[in-house]
Amino acid sequence: MPTILITGFGPFPGAPVNPTTPLVQRLARLRRPGLGDVRLIGHVFTTSYAAVDRDLPALIARHKPDALLMFGVATREKRIRIETRARNALALLPDETGASLRRHAILPVGPAARPMPMPAAHLLAAAKGARVSSYLSRDAGRYLCNYICWRGAEAVAAEGLRLAAFVHLPPLNRTPRRRGERRRLNAADLARAGEAILMAVAAAARR
Repeated sequence: MPTILITGFGPFPGAPVNPTTPLVQRLARLRRPGLGDVRLIGHVFTTSYAAVDRDLPALIARHKPDALLMFGVATREKRIRIETRARNALALLPDETGASLRRHAILPVGPAARPMPMPAAHLLAAAKGARVSSYLSRDAGRYLCNYICWRGAEAVAAEGLRLAAFVHLPPLNRTPRRRGERRRLNAADLARAGEAILMAVAAAARR
């Protein structure tokens, strides 16, 4: 039985409402015929480096997942963004606890980037098949989303996981659309895309 660990983040400065929190909770409870043989574990991280470094290894050790499906929010994004690599880069911005790692690279001596070990084209096709505007990205930023991308890719190499995927969500649309403005994604869109991506990850984890 494949096990998928689904993660998101809580609120942080600039995102008092993080759409990944309810999405992860929803996906971890999801029951579909295509997921009947899959064990789903959900976890929402406090938006801090310490939480990722403490909780991610503990979750992997406890649940021994075959795949990681990680979500984060990109506050200026309007579409779903599937990350294809993690950058060996850090911003000096503080996390939700006020802490930063006080360096510009995740590994001071290491590769410039790590590819995300997941079937990017299949995940993108799943999101688009759910009628949600989506695209592939090579830049996960330099904040906690990029950091957990890197740690997830490391876990595949070191812990024997089969794949790790990271998906950036736009913030939820909470204001009326202005004339001529492109329709922004709402909670139903994110749920539909999240379910489709999860199904694609489950299929990949079985292979």
